[in-house]
Amino acid sequence: MDAQAAPTTAAPDAASPHHPAGPGPGAGASAAPGAAATLLTVGLGTLLTLMAFTAPATTLADTAHGLHSGAVAQTWMLTGTPVGLAALLLTMGSVADARGRRRTFGAGAVLLVLATALSAAAPGTAVFLAGRILQGVASAAVLAAGLGLIADTHPAGRHRVRALGVWGATVGGGIAVGPVYAAVLTQVWGWRSLYWGLALLAVPVAALTAAVPESRAAHTRRLDLAGAVTLGAGTAALVAGFGESRGGWLRPAVLIPLAAAVVVLAVFAAVERRVAEPMLDPALWRSPTFLAAGVGALTTGLAVVGLFSYLPTMVQGVLGTGAIATSLLFVVWSGVSALFALLSRRLAPHMGADTQAALGLAISAFGQGSLYGMHVGGSYGRLFPGLAVAGVGSGILNAALARLAVASVPAERSAMGSGANNTARYVGSALGVALTVAVATAAHGHSPAAALAAGANHAFLLSAAACLAGAAAILLLARLARRQAAVSGAATAIAARPVPASSPQQVPPTPASSPGSARRG
Repeated sequence: MDAQAAPTTAAPDAASPHHPAGPGPGAGASAAPGAAATLLTVGLGTLLTLMAFTAPATTLADTAHGLHSGAVAQTWMLTGTPVGLAALLLTMGSVADARGRRRTFGAGAVLLVLATALSAAAPGTAVFLAGRILQGVASAAVLAAGLGLIADTHPAGRHRVRALGVWGATVGGGIAVGPVYAAVLTQVWGWRSLYWGLALLAVPVAALTAAVPESRAAHTRRLDLAGAVTLGAGTAALVAGFGESRGGWLRPAVLIPLAAAVVVLAVFAAVERRVAEPMLDPALWRSPTFLAAGVGALTTGLAVVGLFSYLPTMVQGVLGTGAIATSLLFVVWSGVSALFALLSRRLAPHMGADTQAALGLAISAFGQGSLYGMHVGGSYGRLFPGLAVAGVGSGILNAALARLAVASVPAERSAMGSGANNTARYVGSALGVALTVAVATAAHGHSPAAALAAGANHAFLLSAAACLAGAAAILLLARLARRQAAVSGAATAIAARPVPASSPQQVPPTPASSPGSARRG
C-alpha cells in the first residue's frame, strides 16, 4: 500500500515524547520553503561523504603500493575516515544546533574539498592518512548537520518519511558508486585521480549550500567544550587501538590506546553529569528509543559496514578478481540497498522504525551468512544472491535508522540526535573494519589464498551473528518503550481525572501515605 493512502492510525515516524507520531502519514503540515533545495544539497553531500568513505575499499593495494605503506598503515587507510567521523560527529551535531546547521554543513563541504585534495597530493603515507582523517571531520559536519536540516524542513508525516527515504538511498548510493568510481579512475589515471575527482565534485555541494535555509535550536546552548574534547579523544583512542590490532592484540600499540580510551570516556561520562548544558544529556540513555537507535547504528557499522569495507580485498585475494570486477559487488549490494531505502516508505504505515530496523538487520544476517563457503577457485557469481539479500536488509535498515535518529531526541536537538546516531554507526564501522581484518587474516591454510578464504568465511558468520544479536536487542528495547509508554499514559489519565467537589472524602491522603498523590494534586 502506498504511504499516502495508508490508514491514518499508523505512525510515519518512530513515536516518542519528542516527536509524536501524529495522525498519520497522510496528515501534517506541508514541507517548509527551501525543502527541495535542502534535500538536494544534503543528499549530494551525503553521497560524496560515503563515496570518500568507501574509496580505498577497491584500491587499497594500488594506494599502498604507490605510497610504500605497510600492513598496519593499510588498516588505517580504511579506518582513518571513520576515526574522524566517530570522534567529532556528536560534537558537530551540537555545534550545528547552536551555531547553525547550514553554516556547519557548508564548512564541512569546504573542508571536504581541501581534505581530499590533501590526500591526492600526499607525498607519503602520513600526509595521506592526515587527509583521510580530515575527510572524516568534514563528513562529520556534513552528516550531523544534514539530517538536522532535513528534519527541520520536512515536518513529521509523509514528507519526512519520503525525505528520509531519499537520504537513506544516498547512503546506499554513495557506498555503491564509490568503489566503482575509485576502481575505474585508478585503472585509467592512477589512484591519486580519484581523490582529485572527489575534491572537484565537492565544490558544487559547497556552492549549493547558499540555497539552503538556515536553522538552529530555539534555545542556544553553551558549547560543552570539556565534553567535546573528552568524547573526541576517547573515541579516537578507542578506534586507534582497534585499528592497530592487525599486528597483534597484546602489543602496546593496542593496549595503551584502549586503556586510555576507557579512562577518557569515563571522564566524559563524569563531565556530562556535572555540566549545566551537556552535549549529550545523560537522561537520554534512559530512553529505550534512543538506545534502540544507538544499538541499530552501532550494529550497522560493526557488522555491515565493517564487513563490506574489507570484502573487496578478501575477494581479490581469494578469487583473484580485478578492482573493477570486485567493485561490482558493491553495485549489487548498495544498489539494492539504495532502491529498498526508497521503497521502505511503504513500510512506515505498518510498523514502527524500531521494528523496521530489526527486520533490516535480520535480513542482512541472512544475506551475509549465505556468503559462507567462498573458496579458492570458486565462482564469483555465487556471491551475488547473498549480496542482493543483504542489500535489501541494508536499505530497510538505513531508512529506519534515519527515522529513529530524529525521533529519539527533542526536536530542537535534532542535529545532536543525528550526530549521536552516526557516531555509533562510525565507531562501529571503524571497529568492524579492524575486527574483520583481524579475523580474516588470523586463519591458516595450505596457501595464503586458502588461509584468507577460511578467515573470510569466519568473518561472514561472525557478522551475521552480530546482526541477529542487534535485531534482538532492538526488539527488546522496543517492547520496553511500549511498556513505558503504556505506564506513562495510564499515569497521565489518572492525574487528569477530576475529583468531585461533593465528595471530599475521596480526596487522596497526603503524599507521605500515597505515592501517586503528587500526580493527582
